[in-house]
Amino acid sequence: MHLVLKAYVPIANMIVKTFGKNCEVVLHDLTQPKNSVVYAANGEVTGRKVGQSFDHLIKMVLLNKDFKDDYVVNYFFETEDGRKIKSSSALIRDEKDEVIGMLCLNYDLTLSHLLQEELQDFLGASTGQETTNPEQYVLDQDIISILDNLIEKIFENTNIEKLTRKDSLEIIKFMDEKGIFLVKGSIDKVAKYMGVSKVTIYSYLDSIRGKR
Repeated sequence: MHLVLKAYVPIANMIVKTFGKNCEVVLHDLTQPKNSVVYAANGEVTGRKVGQSFDHLIKMVLLNKDFKDDYVVNYFFETEDGRKIKSSSALIRDEKDEVIGMLCLNYDLTLSHLLQEELQDFLGASTGQETTNPEQYVLDQDIISILDNLIEKIFENTNIEKLTRKDSLEIIKFMDEKGIFLVKGSIDKVAKYMGVSKVTIYSYLDSIRGKR
């Protein structure tokens, strides 16, 4: 765990004890993207465990239209067993102002939604449908820098010249799952790191996504 992040462990515990058993706080060390989870307070809420990687950093935080001043609040996702989670995330910077971590608060809304549904059934109220906004947002230079650092850290300590096709596919699959390729220009950057063409990266993605 990065030294700066250790100071956030008691904060994570305090938040969980304040909001109770439906609340979880996860601390990520983004200098080690493949194993970013370094602490999980009440990880039973979503099953988060030390040694896992981030899931929502790119798509729901950095690419969120409401992301500002290094944080975003009240975005939602579902667990594998269908529970709805309300989440908020804040980036953590070191003394050089570089992003080295992230603190995420996850709250299980299952009980709240059950109560809401019961009340709506009783009152005969209709349930509003959630919509997603497909608009593409222009990324500022700071977010691009964060993403560039993530890519760099993913390749850190990797001997590019000795990568087998299987190794390459694993790296591309990890990046694809984490949303790296949602960002314009990322394929060019990854191709440059790997010393291959964009066509090769697209080929890897096709294989991973089952198009071949």
